[in-house]
Amino acid sequence: METIRTDGLTRSFGELTAVDRLTLSVDEGEIFGLVGPDGAGKTTTMRMLTGILPPSAGDAWVDGLQVSKEADPIKDRIGYMSQRFGLYPDLTVLENLDFHADLYDVPERVRPERMERLLAFSNLTPFKRRQAGNLSGGMKQKLGLACALIHTPRVLFLDEPTNGVDPVSRRDFWRILYQLLKERVTIFVSTAYLDEAERCNRIGLMHQGRLLACDTVDGVKGLMKGALLEVRCLELRRASTVLREAKIASVALFGDRLHATVEEVEQGRDRIEAALRSAGLTYQEIHAIEPSLEDVFTSSLPGGTA
Repeated sequence: METIRTDGLTRSFGELTAVDRLTLSVDEGEIFGLVGPDGAGKTTTMRMLTGILPPSAGDAWVDGLQVSKEADPIKDRIGYMSQRFGLYPDLTVLENLDFHADLYDVPERVRPERMERLLAFSNLTPFKRRQAGNLSGGMKQKLGLACALIHTPRVLFLDEPTNGVDPVSRRDFWRILYQLLKERVTIFVSTAYLDEAERCNRIGLMHQGRLLACDTVDGVKGLMKGALLEVRCLELRRASTVLREAKIASVALFGDRLHATVEEVEQGRDRIEAALRSAGLTYQEIHAIEPSLEDVFTSSLPGGTA
């Protein structure tokens, strides 16, 4: 059953098209990841889906409600956690939760049990009387999530929730999200971290407002055309330039190695070896590897290089 659906969803700011004819769907009880770099259109998409920003064209439906006509009712059914820390730093953890309960008209009789459950759920019980401004980055994100859940939403929108958070806190945050799936909460999360995208049930790769691919992680990886070769050599940048100028392969730098996308493994390896030798470059190893999401994303960009 679809919980989120977009049909040609578009948003322009003057001559800039931030989201360009976005069409996708998200099923009930899944984690869907919208993945892309800064400026890809992820936040604008999320602001439209949450009823904050009206679309310029196209439309979307969230939990059966039409975004363009029913934005206010949608807000009662969703939880939204923006990129920026949106809590009150001078209020304690409990006071922030109580304030958000007021915003969503959560009945007084259910608040104590619900707040205690969310505090335990997010491992914030020992810090419930600490001011939010004195929490660590990871704890602030957990508090933001708890506040977004205070009214028991059916759909949860998280805009780059772990941006700038340490690896341990990121792991803990995702553990909490997996627990929410057991309650059939639909989670729509945006991220620039491709390793986090691997944790989602399905993902959409987004660049400059357009959706490049949308499928399971394995399905997206399977969309990559050709074969991927890893090249290890001492002069990586020069080798990258040589291969690009020779138009042998699309090339991306990955730390201390190159990833080259070729049509076929053996022929591609032979051509790369010949081009490097001709340029006087030595290499340690050239071998075929399985593509990562980063490889798929890089190869999908205009020009196929990075």
